[in-house]
Amino acid sequence: MDSSKLLQDTRGYICGRCRQRLSPNTTNVAEIKCPACQRLASITPAAPTNKSSSSNNKADAKFCSTVSQVVQNFKNTFSGSRHYRQDIETEKHKSMNCVPSPLELSSSLTSRSDQRPRKRALLIGVTYKNWKHKLMGTVNDVKNMRRLLIESLGFHSQNILVLTEDETGPTLIPTKKNIERSLEWLVQDCQGGDSLVFYYSGHGLRQPDFDSDERDGFDETICPVDFMKEGMILDNYINSTIVQPLPEGVTLHAIVDACHSGTILDLVHVYNRDIGKWEDNSPPNGTRKHTNGGLAISISACEDHQVAADTSAFTDKGMNGALTYILVEIVKKYPGPTYGDLVDLIHETINQVNSSGSHFSRFLRSKFNNMILQKPQLSGSEPFDVKKKHFIL
Repeated sequence: MDSSKLLQDTRGYICGRCRQRLSPNTTNVAEIKCPACQRLASITPAAPTNKSSSSNNKADAKFCSTVSQVVQNFKNTFSGSRHYRQDIETEKHKSMNCVPSPLELSSSLTSRSDQRPRKRALLIGVTYKNWKHKLMGTVNDVKNMRRLLIESLGFHSQNILVLTEDETGPTLIPTKKNIERSLEWLVQDCQGGDSLVFYYSGHGLRQPDFDSDERDGFDETICPVDFMKEGMILDNYINSTIVQPLPEGVTLHAIVDACHSGTILDLVHVYNRDIGKWEDNSPPNGTRKHTNGGLAISISACEDHQVAADTSAFTDKGMNGALTYILVEIVKKYPGPTYGDLVDLIHETINQVNSSGSHFSRFLRSKFNNMILQKPQLSGSEPFDVKKKHFIL
């Protein structure tokens, strides 16, 4: 078997061929076999020489422990464990919006700064109940994300707008018109210091780009519940509606758990995890995609050409999207990670689940011919140091 180089950072060793992180507790041997690409790599063990090294070892242990915990929980979820889902299912028909809804509430407020919420979130989950390609886990995704925002990240329920097909109000169903109106609400009157969150779980598609503003020749889209009649929502529209208006001091985070979602916000910088650098994604025709001084960051379930885990393939009603479940578990168990650590943890958890031999892993291999299913992607309106900047909403 061929040998491959190892890379080393503050958390241990990384396979130089496929970027898989190798567990620190295996570095006392002469060779390490990468679990992802199966290459053997030679190493020279090094004993800790100072307090800093000891500190790094503790960080390594915590990091790897987090991955193991997330993987185990993830496997339990997909192998029939019911304890996590029962509380979700009992809330099945309970509205996740306050009364009045954030949409109604915002129309009654003045522009006074003491009445404006500094944290605001739009959460969308589309199940496509009346379509053959329905999704079973999207509402659970929204519930988990909403719970994380409220219990761990300081958001208030009255400032979180939820669109799902379980909602009863006609303005709260995820139709194209309602989604577009809600995107406008999200950034309405935003000011410096505001934190905005856009979350979407549902189908995503691609279509040919007719504006010559896409480097790969395709526009990415999200699919409202009525997209077969009213059409999809393009990345161009999302960018012009919630990215370009952002003023200085406002931060928008988008978390999109959908197929082909890599550049769904059309942000001009994409982080290449394999080489640890930001790459230019600006439109070749010079179309403006920048903010108005604010910062937009997107975490997508996969690259533009990839598909995300299709939870409708599982019969259990408690299923979740892979990106959402893993991200929520990481942020709960490993609060305040850097973006670099967060992206690494997401990738490594997916890799471990794929190679674990679980029911979920066997499904992926049978469905997608042993291909790596998805590589979550980080994008930004401007580049930043992913090793120093922390994921804070």
